[in-house]
Amino acid sequence: MTTLAVVGLITLIVMMVALGQPVYVLIGSVSAYLLLQGGVYDSFMALTDMVESTRRLGDQEILLAIPFFIVAGSLMTEGDIAKRLIDFAKACFGWLPGGVAISATFACVFFAAISGSSPVTVIAIGSIMFPAMLEEGYRERFANGLVTSAGSLGILIPPSIPMIVYAIAAGGFVEPVQTQLVEGGAELGVKDLFLAGVGPGLIIAVLFSIYSIIEGIRGKIPRQAFSVREIIRTGRRGFWALMLPVVILGGIYSGAFTATAAACVAVVYSLLVERYIHRSIGFDNARKVIVESTVLIGALLLILALAGAFNTYLTRAQVAQAAVEQLLAWNMGPVAFLLAVNILLLIAGCFMDILSAILILVPMLAPIALQMGIHPLHLGVVFIVNLEIGYLTPPLGINLFVSSSLFKRSLGEVIRGVVPFTALMLVSLMAVTYVPTISLGLVAMLHGGDF
Repeated sequence: MTTLAVVGLITLIVMMVALGQPVYVLIGSVSAYLLLQGGVYDSFMALTDMVESTRRLGDQEILLAIPFFIVAGSLMTEGDIAKRLIDFAKACFGWLPGGVAISATFACVFFAAISGSSPVTVIAIGSIMFPAMLEEGYRERFANGLVTSAGSLGILIPPSIPMIVYAIAAGGFVEPVQTQLVEGGAELGVKDLFLAGVGPGLIIAVLFSIYSIIEGIRGKIPRQAFSVREIIRTGRRGFWALMLPVVILGGIYSGAFTATAAACVAVVYSLLVERYIHRSIGFDNARKVIVESTVLIGALLLILALAGAFNTYLTRAQVAQAAVEQLLAWNMGPVAFLLAVNILLLIAGCFMDILSAILILVPMLAPIALQMGIHPLHLGVVFIVNLEIGYLTPPLGINLFVSSSLFKRSLGEVIRGVVPFTALMLVSLMAVTYVPTISLGLVAMLHGGDF
């Protein structure tokens, strides 16, 4: 690319940002500009490839899971499932020091296992637990930081919308994957990526819980008495809510249905439970959920399609191949490469939304990682944990804005609250990055393989 072309590209990006254009407009404009840099014939063929890449995107069955999980999460937020999960979590953990805070953390884990979305988890759990924690005597900064940070577990605990997008973005580079985790090699799909996120998600939840215990002891927060009767009562009351992750994840890993079918089951299940068992959603609520979800789904699918155009440019320009050759020339090993990936993703998480970061960076980094012998599931989890932290970092951390709006607090207050939790997540990130067993262990157990 000539110097003039580079200047033109930078000017285009600055103009798009200055005009406040949506992400899909920025990605589409940059992709078209890059693809048109060749001659007339090359540009025509490039644009043809761009259209074809968009068509191929529509052929991927897993794409259907995204809108269904979005609708399911919206239904559960509008209904009563979140509250019943919280009541059960409080009965299980409320007797510990910092019990209400621990309950908030694991309520986020439970809800994440059925919604697949981080902002939805913050809204559903935070709207109930933030005032409850203040009433119990927790510091406002701690309470705000906890629910904002624990909500980010929504993209790490399966099922996860960003993990589905990652699988789509990486599909051309990592499928089929011959892995040493399974005797004789086997193809790994989205369900394996889901499973790989469980270990890291639980580690973060445990670290948050330890911090909550310390906060509870330091603040002399009163505890409720341990009661088996209360656990049974709330368990019965929340039975249908607690069964949803069992049905979804059990169905996926037993082979009863695919991740896409599981998303459909989640919608039907949550709608039937909220409408006919909990009686918390009427037809007016359902209409509101469908309208709001449709707007979100439309924007997301447009971003996916236009990001495919950018990936077309990367393929035609052989950007990944050039990067691999350069890194090999530098003799950069897997340890140094993963450190560089972490730094890049942490910076990207500050300035890009998670889906755009995945769609733009995965096609560049996945082939390099494969060349270096890094397992694609391991790389996927490293991606997700890094970008999970991006939900909590300014200037574009979406959970920060959700909490600021939800709790009527300034953005600065929310940022100060998440700092210690972000530090804990960075510790978890280093462990996940350099101890692959954390993410790959459960997958190996599921497939009967070993390292």
